Amino acid sequence: MAGPIDLDHVTSLEREARSRYTHRALVCSSTACLSAGAAGVRSTLEADVAAAERSDEVQVVASGCPGLCSRGPLVRVESRGQQPTLYEHVDEAAASTIAQQHLIEHRDQAEVDVVDPELPFYAKQVQVVLANAGRIDPDRLEDYVAAGGYHALESALRTMTPDGVIDEIDASGLRGRGGAGYPTARKWRLLHAAQAGPGGDKYVIANGDEGDPGAYMDRTIMDSDPHRVLEGMALAAYATGASKGYVYVRAEYPLAIERLERAIRAAKRAKLLGRSVLGFEFAFDVEIRVGAGAFVCGEETALMASIEGRRGLPELRPPYPTERGLWGQPTMINNVETLANVPAIIRDGAAAFAAVGTAESRGTKVFALAGSLQNTGLIEVPMGISLREIVDEMGGGIPDGHRFKAAQTGGPSGGCIPEHYLDTPVDYEHLQQLGSMMGSGGLVVMDDTVSMPEVARFYMEFCRDESCGKCAPCRVGTVKMYDFLDRICRGVGRPRDLWHLENLCKTVRATSLCGLGQSAPNPVFSTLDHFRDEYLALLRDESLAAPAPHGVANSDALPNLRGDT
Repeated sequence: MAGPIDLDHVTSLEREARSRYTHRALVCSSTACLSAGAAGVRSTLEADVAAAERSDEVQVVASGCPGLCSRGPLVRVESRGQQPTLYEHVDEAAASTIAQQHLIEHRDQAEVDVVDPELPFYAKQVQVVLANAGRIDPDRLEDYVAAGGYHALESALRTMTPDGVIDEIDASGLRGRGGAGYPTARKWRLLHAAQAGPGGDKYVIANGDEGDPGAYMDRTIMDSDPHRVLEGMALAAYATGASKGYVYVRAEYPLAIERLERAIRAAKRAKLLGRSVLGFEFAFDVEIRVGAGAFVCGEETALMASIEGRRGLPELRPPYPTERGLWGQPTMINNVETLANVPAIIRDGAAAFAAVGTAESRGTKVFALAGSLQNTGLIEVPMGISLREIVDEMGGGIPDGHRFKAAQTGGPSGGCIPEHYLDTPVDYEHLQQLGSMMGSGGLVVMDDTVSMPEVARFYMEFCRDESCGKCAPCRVGTVKMYDFLDRICRGVGRPRDLWHLENLCKTVRATSLCGLGQSAPNPVFSTLDHFRDEYLALLRDESLAAPAPHGVANSDALPNLRGDT
């Protein structure tokens, strides 16, 4: 049986092989570009290069996502001795032009639209998690290794103790990227200290059950750089004493599932997973579990129930998963993006990671930038960047002469941030102060044509449909909250509906079992706080409508509504 992979040797061979090519054309083959015809673009490039008998000089590669999804399909051409060129809106005709002029005739640039290398969308990014996205073939282990992949794992196994790995994560200040912002090292220490039951294992789970509308950060990380997730999981397992891992992915992400499966097989063949990882006395294996798409399965207890083959329903805590998780054994759940940060922290050091961001929110955050913007796609920015920089500079501003109205962060669990808060730093603390949250990283920008009560209704409809039904406050409350919002949006609501809506929101938030119900009222609260006039304008009798803000709403605020049901 072959021994473990020699990472340095593979890196050397891969770099030598690439040096033989004059050009390397990387075709975005992530979900967004594939849906826009990227497969045909790649086939055209390959066919034209082969027809010109230049396949020994030109390499055509299926890459991950370069990020600028609104301009896809995207083709990045790396030419010897030149800066890379990123072509945008590439169809098959444009692909032929690129092949002929740039790859075959060796012109500096083909007569095809290119992305300005100084575009703020890219210039303002600091890429850690997305460092390889659009630059490697996600299906080739060698590409990931040549980019520094698995070197952090080898270094940790060779020179660091499990406690030392956790100390490094602690020094980095890494917090959970799934939304709550819980300190990662604190959770790792809990699992490290826990003891598995007789004959049992400790588990590490990568939570890829990304369900927020407009969010696709984890999907892109998994289908663009799957080995980064696996390496992060392996480092977490080594640090905590876990021997088994699961990647939980929703079924709506077939490409991510396929690439993760191939990555796991390649990692096992190279002895990067399995009984003796890289020849050391460390065993760790990974499997994929596919979720059926229930939003509630993003909650950790529901997620574990789903992995065990049970219906995904949340459970009361404590005990927490690090005490009693999968099959009653200690378990740790980290978001995909959280784990994808780990290899860079161990490889480059905690200080490099901690130097980016703010004192309380270190590092970078990946956002799915969507909505009414010139540029939409995936960005990775330092914590503390302002919303204005993201919207006006990276996003290119609002198109068609419209004005910015609000940004929704955190999906159904977050809130809407109005224009006068555009200079707010984007980090955990400041977003929470505005009644929103970081969430997993969805950022939807809305212009002045959008009705904010309708936005609240949209998110409440989502929460209503996704409620698992286990607890009455969420099961019944989301239905009633939607009914009130629907009546208001249709122009048949009365002032009492607004008063009942606010009080119902407070009750649901305070009494629901899990985060879905507890956060479902957030879009309602934030739109009422910042856009109450839009609600009042829709009420049938505005003369009665003068309710206090949701934190003060009571019968004294509406004396003429007492007893009115």
